[in-house]
Amino acid sequence: MKIKQLILIAFAILPLNGFSQAEYLNQKESCTSIMVGKKASTDGSVITSHTCDGRYRTWLEVVPAATHADSSVHKVYWGTMQTASNKDKTGLELKGEIAQVAQTYAYLNTAYPCLNQKQLAMGESTTVGKEELVNEKGMFLIEELQRIALERCSTARDAIKLMGELVTKYGYADYAECLTIADKNEVWQFEVMGEGKDKVGGVWVAQRIPDNHVAVSCNIIRVAEINLDDTDNFMASANVFDVAKKLGYWDGVSKFNFWKAYSEHDKNFLIREYFILSTLAPSLNLKYNCDELPFSVKPDEKVDVRKVMALFRETFEGTEYDMVRNLKVEKREKNENGEYVVTDTVISPIANPWMSRDLRNTFNMLKPSTTDYQRTVAVSWCSYSHIIQLRDWLPDEVGGVAWFAFDNPAQSPRFPIYSGTLSLPKSFHVSGQKGFNERSAHWFFRKANRLATVKWQSTRTEMQNSVLDLEDRMFAEQEMVENHVKKLVKKGENQKAMEYVTRYTADNSRAAMMRWWELGNKYWDKFDMGF
Repeated sequence: MKIKQLILIAFAILPLNGFSQAEYLNQKESCTSIMVGKKASTDGSVITSHTCDGRYRTWLEVVPAATHADSSVHKVYWGTMQTASNKDKTGLELKGEIAQVAQTYAYLNTAYPCLNQKQLAMGESTTVGKEELVNEKGMFLIEELQRIALERCSTARDAIKLMGELVTKYGYADYAECLTIADKNEVWQFEVMGEGKDKVGGVWVAQRIPDNHVAVSCNIIRVAEINLDDTDNFMASANVFDVAKKLGYWDGVSKFNFWKAYSEHDKNFLIREYFILSTLAPSLNLKYNCDELPFSVKPDEKVDVRKVMALFRETFEGTEYDMVRNLKVEKREKNENGEYVVTDTVISPIANPWMSRDLRNTFNMLKPSTTDYQRTVAVSWCSYSHIIQLRDWLPDEVGGVAWFAFDNPAQSPRFPIYSGTLSLPKSFHVSGQKGFNERSAHWFFRKANRLATVKWQSTRTEMQNSVLDLEDRMFAEQEMVENHVKKLVKKGENQKAMEYVTRYTADNSRAAMMRWWELGNKYWDKFDMGF
């Protein structure tokens, strides 16, 4: 069932459940991607990222580089994001095939493939777009375009051109999507959609984020005015203006604005875009009630990868958008007479930013607007997330690094998966979305995270400190790892370099898994005793 159909069903049952229209619209907000240009980062790295928010498969693997015969073909499938393991073929539908190339690169095969051995990386964010543009006769869904580009390309520009050519020739078949595509030198935002019910094809546009800027994509079309004469900063399909005119999205006279023509929204942002850009560039004094936010902004201070990690943990705590700020209880302590007296009011121990609708509705029934829903950056329904650094001063074996986390980004620790990694632990090959499974790495984190929310105000400090402890150790070791790889590559021992980062990734991921399994057991004991 498509996203638009789910939204319509949701509206149909509004009177029965009493949810606001705004809350249902927020449910189609699925993923967040933050991008950082090389002159906007503290160390000169280029950054792209992705929170895979939704019930997508959580298994991942490294697909190795390969050589192919002249007669080889690449088979295009639908259904890859719902499989149970890297061996599961259930529900896959063969949609077509294209000629294979002689050599393909290794890449990190997540639900939305994200990083290859040449430091080409991608984030993703579904933007939905207009239903009348969807044509399911097209061959490609977004994840298959990503896969092919990562197998064949080493730069963002080449990836955009290749995906654009494939869409034009074979057709794009899903609702609108955004990819945030980066290499060692630059990062682009690529937005694509179908061409309409009567044409198998596609419409796409790409805009480069200036090197000294940051940008964000959160399920809304963001590209505005485009200048195709400026080939350094813009690319688009040949039909980008014609389709808009043909379907009445643009009059052909006024200045063309891509998001105004092709988006379903009356603005090019919601709360996440506003919060992230405002946080990084407070001097701009951006307003949530403005009609349009800039496509990208120059941050007041340069951004390091740990700042992006912190933004991925955001629940708007301490702001007017904090969902738990009104959920307070009285704190009682004994006085000198042994009597319990009220000494303060504090946030309720059971309050957390990921409360169920049922619990929010209960609070709001007692007092309206006690907790108004906000779509936070970190959500409990996140399958996995990554923040990818790309660094041109390092060998490819170690220059690209995906700081990866399973489950809720505000609760789970991150560990590095380098662009030279050859393989991942077997527990990564099993999805956690088909039910509780101790063989799935995902559940090492999900169990602890869910139990922690039973009484979040008492578990959060320990869990958040555990996140930072693990990340502090990995960042402290990063220079040592990189220098060792550089020495191996300089000696021509590239295979040893890749084997080294493979072991390092496995060791760090296992350390994080074991720490979270211990936390899960600890919180289960507390939960079993009723806290």
